Amino acid sequence: MHQSHAHQASRLQLNSQGDLKHFLSTEGLSREILTAILDRADSFLDGSGGIRNEPLLAGRTVMNLFFEPSTRTRTTFEVAAKRLSADVLNIDISKSSTSKGETLRDMLWNLEAMTADIFVVRHGASGAAHFVASQVTPRIAIINAGDGRHAHPTQAMLDMLTIRRHAGDFSGLTVAIIGDIRHSRVARSEIHALQTLGAKEIRVIGPRTLLPRDFEELDVKVFEDLSAGLKDVDVAIALRVQNERMESALLPGSSEFYSMYGLTRERLKVAKPNVLVMHPGPINRGVEIESELADGPQSLILKQVNYGIAVRMAVLAMAMDGQDADRAAEVAP
Repeated sequence: MHQSHAHQASRLQLNSQGDLKHFLSTEGLSREILTAILDRADSFLDGSGGIRNEPLLAGRTVMNLFFEPSTRTRTTFEVAAKRLSADVLNIDISKSSTSKGETLRDMLWNLEAMTADIFVVRHGASGAAHFVASQVTPRIAIINAGDGRHAHPTQAMLDMLTIRRHAGDFSGLTVAIIGDIRHSRVARSEIHALQTLGAKEIRVIGPRTLLPRDFEELDVKVFEDLSAGLKDVDVAIALRVQNERMESALLPGSSEFYSMYGLTRERLKVAKPNVLVMHPGPINRGVEIESELADGPQSLILKQVNYGIAVRMAVLAMAMDGQDADRAAEVAP
């Protein structure tokens, strides 16, 4: 993201005191803010791997507005909101009045009139969450649950929490992201988060057709060869390859992708001995990763799901606090 865009994104996400009031993107947010999210998420995790319930959003309403299907993300947001004692409404967009011609703006204004406090928005258009936050409902906390090819900030932050809890400080880490980087909102959000949190080196690995065109601007090391890219890495994150692209000219097929870029225990031998294996899910076994590795001791894939609830709890609570602080400042004499 260009500096002016990053500054714009930062200004939109923060309240007048500099605290989070929307969570739209990892871009443009400071290390302090990202670390505060991780610390808050940590506070919800108990020592036994469970998650504490805290009634921080009692009496508040969280609306999940998913214009794209996503069972895992929507479910974890719902669980997170309920653990904070919020009322949760899942709006089935495919059956909503937008399909009858009502505009997105009108629909959101109507939902706002129903006294919603937080919108969790997932949309196929890049920039949709920013549009909602800046043009439609600036007084409602907006959480981006994935927009187009642009950003998936809570997925990035749950991955950052996973890395921090299992690998420690970011400053000595080399992290590799493997697969369809060009079309991945997860990859972009992770790259910006890793850079902000001070990772030593970020690598992206994949076929040329799936690598980002703007990798120089992203400041990452690019590898087309899996073995070279995995050498001495501390963390390997396999991305889901979207099947619709397998049928296009970008890739010859899933079996060929696996033969060149699938993560296996054998191929990971060039990485650090204690390399951590991650995947945002859902996994295509035998395409991005072998089953034995996905289910093995190095894999943190199920931990990621658990940490995702804690991160989403943190973001929901912090954004609501930021909105409340803004309102209090407006009415203060």
